[in-house]
Amino acid sequence: MGLLDTALGDGRRWVRVGDYFEVTRKPRGLKVADYGAVPFVPMEAIPQGGPYEPRYDAKPGPEITSGTYFERGDLLIAKITPSFENGKQALAKGLPAPFGYATTEVIPLRPTALGIDKRLLFFYLLHPEIRSYVAERMEGSTGRRRVPEQVLLDLPYPEFPPENQQAIADTLEFITRQIEFEERSARTTEELKRSAMRELFTRGLRGEPLKDTEIGPMPESWGIRTVAESVHPFRFNRSKQVPKSAYQKVGRWPVIDQGQEDVAGYTNDSEKVITPDRPIIIFGDHTRIFKFVDFPFVLGADGTKPLLARDEYIPKFLFYVLSALEIPARGYNRHFTVLSEMCVPHPALDEQREIVAILDAIDRKIELHRRKKQVLEELFKALLHKLMTGEIHVDALNLSALGATGDGDQVSR
Repeated sequence: MGLLDTALGDGRRWVRVGDYFEVTRKPRGLKVADYGAVPFVPMEAIPQGGPYEPRYDAKPGPEITSGTYFERGDLLIAKITPSFENGKQALAKGLPAPFGYATTEVIPLRPTALGIDKRLLFFYLLHPEIRSYVAERMEGSTGRRRVPEQVLLDLPYPEFPPENQQAIADTLEFITRQIEFEERSARTTEELKRSAMRELFTRGLRGEPLKDTEIGPMPESWGIRTVAESVHPFRFNRSKQVPKSAYQKVGRWPVIDQGQEDVAGYTNDSEKVITPDRPIIIFGDHTRIFKFVDFPFVLGADGTKPLLARDEYIPKFLFYVLSALEIPARGYNRHFTVLSEMCVPHPALDEQREIVAILDAIDRKIELHRRKKQVLEELFKALLHKLMTGEIHVDALNLSALGATGDGDQVSR
């Protein structure tokens, strides 16, 4: 049963957002031109999908000729497509002034009385069914459709006593902080990996004296090879490739292409499966993205160039080296001719293995943070629905196993 079709328990009823919130309006007589600097929030500064705080840019008051007035603590809801559908919204808790201005494409909301927890509405608006319900009522031409203020104010909203509002909001905020913590941890570990790669590919692991080369300093015992000398094409029947239009969301075999995602989709067509007897490095000829594949897979059709490492290289080492290259962008053109002429370091095989072990350990740490974030996101979605409908009561939850974020566990209304 959908959220808005649910009969609320505990004597609660469906009310309107407008019963608890109102649109913030600029006070009469306020002259923004009299202020030397005013916090300004452009659309790109509004976070998406969970974090509260937007970025505040300082803008001279006389330069603000249009925009949306808001005050500290207001909810800022993006109203234009696709920003609304994508969950762009903010809670201006940290506004460094009593008021600010934002893009004209937001609706600022504030509670109409004490005891109303605005965090609860913030999370409620992240529910996919609520987003869909409001999006269906947007007005305007294709590509410029907007949420009317009245649609947001008339949105059905579950009634909760003030103490329950705070408890539910605290719980959902705790989970979002855990999600943000895992995201930050993954980014920090990715930075560590980049730093480690620069150090390992420059100095190695043996403490050798360094020599100057055409690609920078490196240990004296290391050689240099062009990419063309380091790889050879993986030969296969091109009819095995799958066009993007045939990708499925679920299936037995992963489809690997040149896109950003490790797995672009799935297929159940076993006749197109490639089962490599040694790892394959897939180069995105248009995107300049490298992927390492050592499992049965299906190859996407557009712009993929599968490569094998020559015997002088450990395949995973060469993958890491290639991933660290800065390949000049040529737009949506093919880049392999440029890549093949670039040079890469060539240490002894035993040192290659040791470097791979270090980078693999960092990769496992990154993957751990990504998986934990994914699990937490699924938990948030499930709890958001069940807490709003009353299917689960917040006092029945024990989230202590999630651990601490490292930022402290204080939550604020």
